[in-house]
Amino acid sequence: MPKNKKHKGLLKRIRLTATGKVRHRSAYHKHLSSTKSGKRLRQLRRDRYLASADIKRFEKLLFRRLRGRTQPKSAMRVSPSPAQRKAAREAKAS
Repeated sequence: MPKNKKHKGLLKRIRLTATGKVRHRSAYHKHLSSTKSGKRLRQLRRDRYLASADIKRFEKLLFRRLRGRTQPKSAMRVSPSPAQRKAAREAKAS
């Protein structure tokens, strides 16, 4: 039985964050920018995150489950605070 191929166009357009969110570029930013306000162009520069319903659709195109879509918040990785880092370093040293 042949293997399923991932949608290469979609792979080039999304990024997965460490917490499992799916990032993508905003539409309407590439051209015709003279008619758009500066505020609108600044906001379009930022990457956006997909909603769960869209992620479900993308999973079908990629033939894989995208991390963190159904995970609880407590299961997602969070960067430690400076105090937690210091405590971990001291525990490791002693």
